[in-house]
Amino acid sequence: DNTIIEADTSEDQSGCQYDKTSEGWKTLSRIAALCNRAEFKVGQEEVPILKREVNGDASEAALLKCVELAVGDVKGWRARNKKVCEIPFNSTNKYQVSIHETEDNDPRYLLVMKGAPERILERCSTIYMNGEEKPLDEEMKESFNNAYLELGGLGERVLGFCDYMLPSDKYPLGYPFDADAVNFPVGGLRFVGLMSMI
Repeated sequence: DNTIIEADTSEDQSGCQYDKTSEGWKTLSRIAALCNRAEFKVGQEEVPILKREVNGDASEAALLKCVELAVGDVKGWRARNKKVCEIPFNSTNKYQVSIHETEDNDPRYLLVMKGAPERILERCSTIYMNGEEKPLDEEMKESFNNAYLELGGLGERVLGFCDYMLPSDKYPLGYPFDADAVNFPVGGLRFVGLMSMI
């Protein structure tokens, strides 16, 4: 929503500085949870979230812990939004994509993407801000670059996030998505935000 907010990393979230009920945060956290291959190792339900061991790389582990702290039940969220296709992150594309069925009776598939901020932004034509989808114009791109430089200047790893509801007339339920042929859009997406981590 065009603001930089520091995440609360306490177990009880007592220092939370952002509105967890905002549509912007809900959308960003959904992408961070679904477009993510990290998983908590089994048998750690009693271990505080920040101390749990994770299968996955450091960035994805940080995102998993952040969303688990702020929203909870990432595993359940993933189960209710079944992944049907994925392009794993690679150093050429510098992004990761996954496509999901959704839990909300919407017949459309949800495409979510995360990766290098500049690679994500160049694939977007709109931006989601303050609960509205708007055209991504030059002024917005400049704001994005300023935020990216500010976060990157702090020595943090920055990731960009975007999504797109695939039209059901072209991608009906049961559509044979093919990650190798990329028979789905990876452009014209909706930019949702940035997250950074130390």
